[in-house]
Amino acid sequence: QQSGRRYNLFLKRRLRIDKRHQSKDSIFFRDGVRRIDFVLSYVDDLNKEWEKKLERRKEFESNLQKAGLELETEDKKESEDGKIYFVKIHAPWEVLITYAEVLNIKVPIKENDIPSMVENPLDCMLAPLRLPEKVMHPEPDYFTAPFSKEKQELYLINDKSTFFSPSMRNRIVNYILTRCPYGTEEGKKKFGIKRLLNNGTYSAAYPLHDCQYWKKANDPNCDNERYTLYMEWARFLRFYKEQPLDLIRKYYGEKIGIYFAWLGFYTEMLFLAAVIGLICFLYGLFTMDENMSSKEICDPEIGGEIIMCPLCDRECEYWRLNTTCVSSEYSHLFDNVATLFFAIFMGIWVTLFLEFWKRRQARLKYEWDLVDFEEEQQQLQLRPEYEAKCTQKKKNPVTQEMEPYLPITSQAVRFCISGTTVLFWVSLIIASMIAVIVYRLAVYAAFASLMENTQTLQPISGLLTPQLATSVTASCLNFVIIMILNFLYERIAIWITDMEIPRTHMEYENRLTMKMFLFQFVNYYSSCFYVAFFKGKFVGYPGAYTYMFNRWRNEECDPAGCLIELTTQLTIVMAGKQIWGNIQEAIVPWICNWWGRRKARNNPENLYSRWEQDHDLQTFGALGLFYEYLEMVIQFGFITLFVASFPLAPLLALMNNILEIRVDSWKLTTQYRRPVAAKAHSIGVWQEILNGMAILSVVTNAFIVAFTSDMIPRLVYYYAYSESEDSPMSGYINNSLSVFQVSDFPERNKPKLNPENFVICRYRDYRYPPDHERRYLHTMQFWHILAAKLAFIIIMEHVVFIVKFFVAWMIPDVPADVKAKIKREKYLTQKILHEYELEKLKERLCQGDKRATEKEFIATEGRMELSRAM
Repeated sequence: QQSGRRYNLFLKRRLRIDKRHQSKDSIFFRDGVRRIDFVLSYVDDLNKEWEKKLERRKEFESNLQKAGLELETEDKKESEDGKIYFVKIHAPWEVLITYAEVLNIKVPIKENDIPSMVENPLDCMLAPLRLPEKVMHPEPDYFTAPFSKEKQELYLINDKSTFFSPSMRNRIVNYILTRCPYGTEEGKKKFGIKRLLNNGTYSAAYPLHDCQYWKKANDPNCDNERYTLYMEWARFLRFYKEQPLDLIRKYYGEKIGIYFAWLGFYTEMLFLAAVIGLICFLYGLFTMDENMSSKEICDPEIGGEIIMCPLCDRECEYWRLNTTCVSSEYSHLFDNVATLFFAIFMGIWVTLFLEFWKRRQARLKYEWDLVDFEEEQQQLQLRPEYEAKCTQKKKNPVTQEMEPYLPITSQAVRFCISGTTVLFWVSLIIASMIAVIVYRLAVYAAFASLMENTQTLQPISGLLTPQLATSVTASCLNFVIIMILNFLYERIAIWITDMEIPRTHMEYENRLTMKMFLFQFVNYYSSCFYVAFFKGKFVGYPGAYTYMFNRWRNEECDPAGCLIELTTQLTIVMAGKQIWGNIQEAIVPWICNWWGRRKARNNPENLYSRWEQDHDLQTFGALGLFYEYLEMVIQFGFITLFVASFPLAPLLALMNNILEIRVDSWKLTTQYRRPVAAKAHSIGVWQEILNGMAILSVVTNAFIVAFTSDMIPRLVYYYAYSESEDSPMSGYINNSLSVFQVSDFPERNKPKLNPENFVICRYRDYRYPPDHERRYLHTMQFWHILAAKLAFIIIMEHVVFIVKFFVAWMIPDVPADVKAKIKREKYLTQKILHEYELEKLKERLCQGDKRATEKEFIATEGRMELSRAM
């Protein structure tokens, strides 16, 4: 019986469609002429708020029609689930030209006659990476000018229905929707689609994709750009191809286009860093057998005879140095001369990346008509939320118009609450990091005891030392804490920023960006900073160890150094974040969409309308790009701030980014509703953040090489303390370990067992032996090494900074050919506009007041002559 009712419903719908002679998989109104520029949806639920929502919708839709928009409603009986109403919105020509002038949208006036760049002789070699010309450049290049209703004859208007692209149209309609009033509640004027979405009056508001992504539309008027993007860009098998940036910009708008341009450029630049990093890693791999330090540690007659002091109080036993043989060999992979070279190289690479990106960005600004783009046109417009919440008004000194403002006292209170909240969460991260450190200190003894007494772990005891086991488990625990805190703080940061009521869209994004980045910076990097700069530096020595909270003894580094532990920490956090990020970005939206569409897949295509298909997709919110940038900037920090400890970090980032580009493009094209197009002429505040991290990376890498790696102590020994000319590094391990007399142990530190009755033990430091008059004080070698470390930091920082600033000075931000093209285009555009004005004046001379127009004519000709001269 139920299947019979479904079949009858299917027949009724089919009859309706046949009457219209139009497939529901269409982007046009029922007349097949007017394009659907935006869709609103709502569910007519009969609850307490039903009447109020109905009134809001009536008022809102009435005001939309008064603004000139045309609406067409699809009854819930037409929808797939029989519950959702869809309101389709069309912007007629008169509305488009009115708001194109308001938004200062640039439109074509003449085809560009400036010759293109000289062909690259390598183009034939790069042909397999290229996309077809029609995909890369979907429309001709034009000279453009801001639209004016009075000069319509000037523009290349061949077809009014296609003159404004779909992305321009949805941007105009969204502008109207965000400012359209819907009534007065509680004495306040209410407006904007965002508020209506928040209070449940509408369930969704979105522009339509132009077709299904896996096949072309049947409608000949459809551009099928979504299909082209999927086939040529969003499939992983196209990972080696260039990105169709012009098509991305045309379909999604400049803001999304510039993100993919930046991500693609970053990935291209990573290729060089990844190759150099791989070479440095291979150097370490091939010279492992030549490393004298690990040879001495592994030698039974040297490392096997050196008895080390216990690594924890009471429970731990004395141990032989050669038990760390395997870990000392692996530490050489990352702690070698190539590390120094790579740290300096990455300092210069960061500068090259940022400077060349500025040039690439300048070229895009010219090609995408963003040279004269003023942020005021889009980003500096008052946020509707600001206008709604700020009831007080004052006169703008520039425009002399009354506009809403937030009193200073209210701003101060809001900033105090905001600052306190951010400080609390940053303190929470530091507290969680301290908790992880306490975990490391507390479980180390347990791991040492377990590995000593468990026979099954004996075969891997050489590889899995107590230090490494503690480091790996602590890194995993730290990663889990990072993810949990991130999840919670994201919501807090948005709430705080909303509470501050930023005046403009740019202010809102910048404030949220700084809050989120500050938190993420501390959250992701604090554990790496601890291992790099604090672990093993404040240990004390046997008999006078330092303790955290007077209870837990501070950690010591491995005899081969702390660098291998920093590498472990960096690998787990970086790789874990990238894997989790890709799962979150790709798999979660796919599962949500699959669940939402599981019923609709069985229905005929012409019963599953284009607006319903898009309604079932995920929403790409206003902060969608923000999270993409944040993810990449955090990754940028991993490959720059700590790259001296892990030369393979750029290679991991490169592999992730190749996948990231295709995952982002796939989810945007197939799993998300079409975002509202927005303009942007740069990556915004992220540029300043990247510049700051580039400077900080020079300092952190200099400190890592000096204090975390074992390079400086080895160089000091090589040049000042070596006693063998044939093998200068022989004896280094013995030289780097101090002697402690077991009888000097206080009861708190003394091991419970000493079955072999050891008299002395060794520890990693440069101190005088117990029989010296300055027993257990630092030797001169310690001060020589410290001086060498400080000198190295100063020299490396100055050398890298000098090279960085010289490179930045040498590379102009705007390429010379782009500067010439911008000047040429401005001149030609002015000439075209002046000639147009001259023609208009000639017509007026023939028709109207000669005296008034003759003076105007002479002035216009004079202006043209002046323009030519300039």
